[in-house]
Amino acid sequence: MPDVRPDELGSVVNRLRRAQGQLGGVLKMIEEGRDCRDVITQLAAVSKAVDRAGFAVIAASLRECMSSPEEHTGIEDLEKLFLSLA
Repeated sequence: MPDVRPDELGSVVNRLRRAQGQLGGVLKMIEEGRDCRDVITQLAAVSKAVDRAGFAVIAASLRECMSSPEEHTGIEDLEKLFLSLA
């Protein structure tokens, strides 16, 4: 399986940092006793951001495999990872 290349994943890091901030906001909302709907809405946003980050990592790995298939034999592993996000 290909290694994750940091130079290709800057947007993923940014997305995860935003999700980290959102999650901190969710914790604060819970501690403050905010409305359930507001908490769930923010949790859904965090979940979607994390899922998209995972898909972006897998997409980058697939691009790497396709650019040099002779070096990578982990397509089946990538498929399993992809399905684990579903």
